[in-house]
Amino acid sequence: MSVSLVYLLLRQILQMLTQLARDGGAKDVEILVLRHQVAVLRRQVHRPDLQPADRVVLAVLSRLLPRPRWSVFFVTPATLLRWHRELFARHWTYPHARPGRPPVDKQVRDLVLRLAAENPSWGHRRVQGELVGLGCRLAASTVWKILNQAGVDPAPRRSGPTWKQFLAAQAHTILACDFFTVDTVLFKRIYVLFFVEIATRQVHVVGVTAHPTGTWVAQQARNLLMDLDQRATGLRFLLRDRDTKFTSVFDAVFTAEGIDVIKNPPRATRANSFAERWVGTVRRECTDRMLIVGERHLAAVLAGYTSHYNGHRPHRSLGQRPPNPPTRVVDLNAARVQRRPILGGLINEYSQAA
Repeated sequence: MSVSLVYLLLRQILQMLTQLARDGGAKDVEILVLRHQVAVLRRQVHRPDLQPADRVVLAVLSRLLPRPRWSVFFVTPATLLRWHRELFARHWTYPHARPGRPPVDKQVRDLVLRLAAENPSWGHRRVQGELVGLGCRLAASTVWKILNQAGVDPAPRRSGPTWKQFLAAQAHTILACDFFTVDTVLFKRIYVLFFVEIATRQVHVVGVTAHPTGTWVAQQARNLLMDLDQRATGLRFLLRDRDTKFTSVFDAVFTAEGIDVIKNPPRATRANSFAERWVGTVRRECTDRMLIVGERHLAAVLAGYTSHYNGHRPHRSLGQRPPNPPTRVVDLNAARVQRRPILGGLINEYSQAA
């Protein structure tokens, strides 16, 4: 009975609202709808998340609406008054400088951290002196504070150079060597001995054999030093692994020329990363894409590939230039580029047409 009564009352109210809408009271109906929606939201959200712009709008509207009607806001009157006072306080408050020293510019802070990271042996005073030379005057205490806040030791007691930094600094004096193997179509394994000049990335394939012995390896080392001639005088270190084929006679060939032999740690391929990188390159681009018949065939293939590698193939570490770049410059706007196949079209080289 009560449900039916409520339904009849609700129906009568809706009919009245419909009549008001037909008589031009659509705005009143919209206000009722919005009020009901606000009531629903109040039941679901106890504390709405307001942005600063929302607070400004509500505070301004509160000055235009009579105070007895402030009950329509979903915040208390005290909150509206507080927002209005804060707006006025910000309007009449003049900006003033912060006490103390001015903050250090972010670019200067980044430069201090960069100098400390790139020069581990520099202390904060050495960094400050470098900044003065760059035209940036900064107190030594400020440099110390920047380093200390970044978790960097301001004193020159930081860790030494990394393996990569050491190799980069000594690259022009380092020669690396290693073996890699190639299996022929008749399941015969052939060993290839090569050397890499780390500074220029130039590769020297010095020998190909199926039976590498200590005497053969030492002779290939002598042949390499004869080919390098005067360039060998600038070498100071030779990187090699602990393969038994590198005998004491092999080491003596280089020590006689003033070149110290450095052995890689056991199972540490990254210590000879330049040689390992070349092995991966020659496998991907050459030997893994061909069927090798024998030693003479492999020697001819590697001779053609190393000529391409040293004279034409670009290297990212060398600015996309080969180890032995050509001296001519190609004008692509006026020149005609032609293709020259290498190793039967396995690799292509491009040059300016004559």
